[in-house]
Amino acid sequence: MTNSAILHLEGITKQFEHSSYPAVANVTLTLQQGDLLGLLGPSGCGKTTLLRIVAGFEQPQSGIVELAGRPVAGGGYWVPPEQRDTGMVFQDYALFPHLSVAENVAFGLKKNRDRSKAHGFKEKVKEAIALVGLSGLEQRYPHELSGGQQQRVALARALAPRPALILLDEPLSNLDVQVRLRLRQEVRSILKETGTSAIFVTHDQEEALSISDKVGVMRGGHLEQLGTPEEIYTHPASRFVAEFVTQSNFLPARRREHLWETEVGPFEVTMVDSKFNPTGETQSSVLDVGELMLREENLILKVDDEAKVVIRDRHFLGREYRYCLETPSGKQLHARTTLSTLLPVGTRVQLSVANPLPIFPAASSISQNTPVLL
Repeated sequence: MTNSAILHLEGITKQFEHSSYPAVANVTLTLQQGDLLGLLGPSGCGKTTLLRIVAGFEQPQSGIVELAGRPVAGGGYWVPPEQRDTGMVFQDYALFPHLSVAENVAFGLKKNRDRSKAHGFKEKVKEAIALVGLSGLEQRYPHELSGGQQQRVALARALAPRPALILLDEPLSNLDVQVRLRLRQEVRSILKETGTSAIFVTHDQEEALSISDKVGVMRGGHLEQLGTPEEIYTHPASRFVAEFVTQSNFLPARRREHLWETEVGPFEVTMVDSKFNPTGETQSSVLDVGELMLREENLILKVDDEAKVVIRDRHFLGREYRYCLETPSGKQLHARTTLSTLLPVGTRVQLSVANPLPIFPAASSISQNTPVLL
């Protein structure tokens, strides 16, 4: 059985006054019931504006927003935020300092308090607090809680009315690293346990990949790619997605028959990328020059005194090493290895990979007449 769509956006565009470019440009996507969508991108890419359009805090200039099959914005429709059956969790928690935990959680239910009493108003508050693991702290005030506990209160307040959709705007960015790692999985578990659909805005790649069922990567107001975390990571649709999500290296290359020559040696290439190939041909048959994507974790380092690449620095990351490499042209590359690969700074190494590499059109003005350093 296929889940029904809880949210559908069609051609959403929003441009603010005095701005030369739209904050959100012709975004179309669908979120299925029970799924978690991570909106990922750098600051200013439009992800928070898109979230605010879904919430009803901003009106789009064009396009349609549908929630649970009901139009709420665009096409002559406008439903105010309080009538959209959504819950919001803000970056700064937005808790009332003069209210206790229980009172903060109850706030979202108070507009329907008389009606809710018959359906267990107090029980709903108690259930929401228990759901986020704060039972026993009902009478504490926000200043008596840690940052992680405050964020749990904010989540409980959003969940208490049992909305159709929860919207989270960088909810973990103010927390310490260890708290973020723990809480992001707890948030996912809570939302999955309650069957609540959610949109999670973040600029943290690992956070988006780990918490989401689907990831939408945004750039300059556009939705660059929408897919599962695995699809986004293993098959990026553009160089921007590849660079931003995977933090890969990119190396200029020129095609030489079935291999691609670079300044550090030849590599085998394979990739089909419809975004840059309207003909449907493989990129290796369309391009003569481009940029190879070398994932840090896929680079294999082999000591060779005659090699062109030299190790300039080594960082110990606990479970692995991250090597800073320099090519003959001075280009910086990075490689991640297991702890069994311990190489001193200054060592010359040959680079190789186990599998064929993706190739992208060059980000810079590389033309077929521009030589690639060999």
